[in-house]
Amino acid sequence: MTDTKTASGTCISPDGSLPAGNDLPDVTLIGAAVLDVLARPVTPEVFTEGSASVKETRLAFGGDALNEATVLSRLGKKVSLITRVGDDEAGAAILRQLRSLGISGKGISVIPGLRTAVNIVLVDEAGERYFLTDPGSSLRTLEPADILPKLEGAGKICCLASMFVSERLPFPEVTKLFRFLKDSGRTVCMDVTKRKHGETISDLRALLSCVDILFANAEEASLLTGTADPAGSARMLREAGVRCAVVKTGKKGCIVCAEDAFFSVPAFPDARCVDTTGAGDTFAAAFLYAWSEGYSLTDCACFANAAASTAVEHTGAVDGVTDPDKILRRFRAVRELPASILPLSSDHS
Repeated sequence: MTDTKTASGTCISPDGSLPAGNDLPDVTLIGAAVLDVLARPVTPEVFTEGSASVKETRLAFGGDALNEATVLSRLGKKVSLITRVGDDEAGAAILRQLRSLGISGKGISVIPGLRTAVNIVLVDEAGERYFLTDPGSSLRTLEPADILPKLEGAGKICCLASMFVSERLPFPEVTKLFRFLKDSGRTVCMDVTKRKHGETISDLRALLSCVDILFANAEEASLLTGTADPAGSARMLREAGVRCAVVKTGKKGCIVCAEDAFFSVPAFPDARCVDTTGAGDTFAAAFLYAWSEGYSLTDCACFANAAASTAVEHTGAVDGVTDPDKILRRFRAVRELPASILPLSSDHS
């Protein structure tokens, strides 16, 4: 597989606006940190019979930002997390987990009286997951006041890992946050979830012009762009102002569209899917790791696919992502698979 674009040298602008020294983290994640209660495999019969036995139930840490921070920390990066939790036992458990991983918790807002989010995750026999969430919990209440005061100490790469999750982060406020980060020379990344109110790419245009790397799965991208074609979605996101649009296509791998590169990379072919929870978060974190290390865009995509393949083989969002050597072996295997070069030009404008 040939390199199509070099990512190194693009993380920090040359104006020297970031503080000198080693005080800053490598990557800062912004978004949700929760507890997940998982059950698998769950079949529809439970809703008619009232009770069912499953192979496994367990409690795990989750949330887009916490998942990505965990993966990056395990890959050796210095990581910080900006989020909010309640002053309850679930929040205390998340703070203990951060300390055990060496992730900076200086960006955590602990809110008295707030319920820390505890999600119910039902995993079906194919490994697909279905979430039950509490809209009054910390999951959906992150707001600009939790984020802006902490951005001065944010990393060279900053990722809003939970776009569309919190109702208190409207597009104009997110755009302001992104512009602050861009003006300070940071790389701005965004990992989206499903839109909540029919938003389209037109609604996001000002925000997207600030984004260096955007991650979305095929369904999430399609809802924003209005096209069912993942490659078409990637192109439209790029044309809307994103420097590098990355569309995750599950078992097929991913599609990357940047200024002078447009290609698809296949997934690792031999993964045994148990639970897809956190696979997209693992993908995004691994892509950012590779980007920060100066990998080419094709190698960033290969590394991300390799890491995601380890996540789906275990129950829980990132419990399977513990062996960097395993990821490297799979990365080398994916690099040997043929990439598909896609046309940069489009027939719509």
